[in-house]
Amino acid sequence: MSAAYASHTLSQLAASSSTTEHRPLIITLFAVFVAATLGITVWAGRQTKSASDFYAGGRQFTAFQNGLAVSGDYMSAASFLGIAGAIALFGYDGFLYSIGFLVAWLVALLLVAEPLRNSGRYTMGDVLAYRMRQRPVRTAAGVSTIVVSIFYLLAQMAGAGVLVALLLGITSDAGKVLIVALVGVLMILYVTIGGMKGTTWVQMVKAVLLIAGALLMTLMVLWKFDFNVSDLLGTAAEKSGHGAAFLEPGLKYGVTDVSKLDFISLGIALVLGTAGLPHILIRFYTVPTAKAARKSVNWAIGIIGAFYLMTIALGFGAAALIGPEEIKAKNPAGNAAAPQLAEYLGGVGTTGGAIMLAVISAVAFATILAVVAGLTLASSSSFAHDIYANVIRKGKATEKEEMRAARWATVAIGVVSIGLGAMARDLNVAGLVALAFAVAASANLPTILYSLFWKRFTTQGALWSIYGGLSSSVFLVLFSPVVSGKASSMFPDVDFAWFPLENPGLISIPLGFLLGWAGSVLSKEEPDKGKYAELEVKSLTGTGAH
Repeated sequence: MSAAYASHTLSQLAASSSTTEHRPLIITLFAVFVAATLGITVWAGRQTKSASDFYAGGRQFTAFQNGLAVSGDYMSAASFLGIAGAIALFGYDGFLYSIGFLVAWLVALLLVAEPLRNSGRYTMGDVLAYRMRQRPVRTAAGVSTIVVSIFYLLAQMAGAGVLVALLLGITSDAGKVLIVALVGVLMILYVTIGGMKGTTWVQMVKAVLLIAGALLMTLMVLWKFDFNVSDLLGTAAEKSGHGAAFLEPGLKYGVTDVSKLDFISLGIALVLGTAGLPHILIRFYTVPTAKAARKSVNWAIGIIGAFYLMTIALGFGAAALIGPEEIKAKNPAGNAAAPQLAEYLGGVGTTGGAIMLAVISAVAFATILAVVAGLTLASSSSFAHDIYANVIRKGKATEKEEMRAARWATVAIGVVSIGLGAMARDLNVAGLVALAFAVAASANLPTILYSLFWKRFTTQGALWSIYGGLSSSVFLVLFSPVVSGKASSMFPDVDFAWFPLENPGLISIPLGFLLGWAGSVLSKEEPDKGKYAELEVKSLTGTGAH
């Protein structure tokens, strides 16, 4: 969702006259941010000497620091731009996105964070391979991680390219491709030089910027209504054209039976997908203990929860101060609501408005860069640690060789992302991120939970679950309205969408769990109960954890 929201939103920013007049200000802000984050990365890179430093930041980050970085990794452009637009247009139903994103952290806190930190070293594959046949399981975990990350990366890259190109006034295709390449090069530099330490510090800076930007806008909106929330909601409902229905459920997801099912499907994917997202999972390894991992999730829930509360003011504020018609005139999906609100609060056509717009744009760019760095690190770590070190080299690679492989994997993944991002710069890439969430929930989460909590789980069950969840979610999205059949589809001029839902979670997630169970029950392999007992003690107590 992040890049789709960003790419739609930011197409509106160049149209603003104040953007054109004050472009030097925007360029300066971007330059300052890029220089500052590159400085942080170089500083962190000098302290990155071992594999533990590169993959897990030396496990030296405190619970608060990691909680801030997790928040930076999680609060994407979708959170800042997309949810504000959804609330501005659909009221109560738009806020359901915030609820879904936030509730997802309870799954991560209660089921995944602490056991995962105790059981693994650097990647999800460490946990799965502990009690199963290493090579096939690590290969499957690596493939799943890279597929999820690449799709997520493609969306982010396309959004970042559109954002920078439009704000800088670049309209030629060659110029847009160059911008995508520039973002890709920045991403490669962040990860190859700084590793997890550099990426974590960038994410912390970005989280502070995002919270500060959202808080400033929230206070300005409330000030417009004398800090009377009732007045704000009443004005938004009145101006929406829907009256009281604007503040009640059903405006977007209660029209047809298919839309109701689509909401359930999306909700399941959001809530369960987060606990299986590779770039979120690797954050649990950056703290010294499992207790710190649990505390960092508590901090993340607090920071993210506060942010999502502020999206109420941003969304309803946009509805009340700007109005749905004007919002839709700039972008039918409402993705320009937050930048429009920022410019309105600063004064349309004034220097203040241009400054607000420039700051919010810089924050959106920071958001994309931080998420891109985290995703690249997750996929390159999985390739180097799971596939190269443990499958290709059969556990005989040295730390230096493994880190070299991770850096080359970063370059390769960056090049692929630049190529795909350049091709997808004009496409609706919402389906790509929906796919990332669906794959994470369908393939990664079932195998993690079964490995940690079911002693009869086998290698065959893990392979069926990962590959089955991966292929079913890809297949269903391919034949959904996200890809074809609608004006907002990736290919609007053709129609091969026989699957009616835009998110496959309702089908592919239960299928992933079912295949994991069936593969284990039908397997002739006898589960190693001794290894499971070891893993159980290790995951619950931290005995022998790295």
